Amino acid sequence: MITVEQATEQVLSRIGVLPAERVPLLEALGRVLAEDVVSDIDIAPFDNSAMDGYAVRFADVASAGADSPVTLEVVEHIPAGVAPRVPVGRGQASRIMTGAPMPEGADAVVKVEVTKAGPAGGGTGDTVEILEPVKRGENVRLRGEEVRAGDAVLIAGEVVGSAAIGLAASVGHAELLVRRRPRVAIVSTGDELVDVTETPGPGKIRNSNSHSLAAQVLEAGAEPHVLGVARDNEADTRALLVRALEFDLMITTGGVSMGDFDVVKTVLEEIGELDFWKVAMRPGAPQTFGTIGGTPFFGLPGNPTSGMVGFELFVRPAIRKMAGFASLARPRAVATLTHDVKKKADRRYYLRSRLTRTPEGGYAVAIAGNQSSALLTAMHRGNCLMSLPEGESFVPAGTEVKCIRLDMEEGTA
Repeated sequence: MITVEQATEQVLSRIGVLPAERVPLLEALGRVLAEDVVSDIDIAPFDNSAMDGYAVRFADVASAGADSPVTLEVVEHIPAGVAPRVPVGRGQASRIMTGAPMPEGADAVVKVEVTKAGPAGGGTGDTVEILEPVKRGENVRLRGEEVRAGDAVLIAGEVVGSAAIGLAASVGHAELLVRRRPRVAIVSTGDELVDVTETPGPGKIRNSNSHSLAAQVLEAGAEPHVLGVARDNEADTRALLVRALEFDLMITTGGVSMGDFDVVKTVLEEIGELDFWKVAMRPGAPQTFGTIGGTPFFGLPGNPTSGMVGFELFVRPAIRKMAGFASLARPRAVATLTHDVKKKADRRYYLRSRLTRTPEGGYAVAIAGNQSSALLTAMHRGNCLMSLPEGESFVPAGTEVKCIRLDMEEGTA
């Protein structure tokens, strides 16, 4: 039996980053950039108005005020998307819309709220009264203010978010080179399993593990591929496990304990390499890791919560590393335990728990319900895994304990 830290180190030492692929913009969302994104143009591409109003020469309106308005001749109306044709001279202004190019001669924009249009509504040939002064460059977005042509606007290693999608589009990139999403095979094992659409008969249970693990795979940023159920015999198990070569990673649930019908470990020893098969933790000490033909393999326990906890500790960081993410571990928090906990001293405990804010701004934590590894309710109601270390058999209320935040993604605080 090895420690959680030893198991994590062994797993991550065997995991490499997947190759990159070029995909359409929206398919890049949430993935890791594999190259810098360089702009082909200046942004803004031309001097333009940041407001609806009037393009003016700031020197003409420096003395403007509500009690002493400055009257200007309106020489043109410039909508967005239309190039101005008439320069602005002394004593003149152009009606201008947000985003429209600035006309020659104008060096500021007076927002429409501090103007009063003439009898014709401020149209061409009319006049406008300016009721406030502006500074040179006020309400004007200058060419290249944000980006210059040739600048890298996104950097390799960044995670593509919604703003990054818009920025890439604005600099002419319809596709992005990103790390490939890991393709993860999921196999549940056991003669007792029936489909979720079936009513379980005597001795049978619905196959929930394939669904909860597939959801965890999706949340981690990978593609789940549920291959089905391997029955409790070596031939059936081998037929599914050899398919690991088709994927980037394989997960099984069940079949890794010490029972007479737990055959996954036996088959893995025949067709692959086994790194470890037991970790000093609860729930889920039977955690198996190895490779099949170079594909990383995780044999998780069959109890639903044990499998989900094992996924969080070992599989999720492996998937994140494959996908190129720099942050592999969920955020941690230190919280004050609100009740006593008894435990076995020989292993690390991960209790499904709930963090809450205290009036002082810290955290308090309590278990979220029945801690049976066969039940998912506490996993559902909790928002963290309370980590209680080896070497202790009693943890009193008031103790500060470490918690793994399940309600926050890696890299957040």
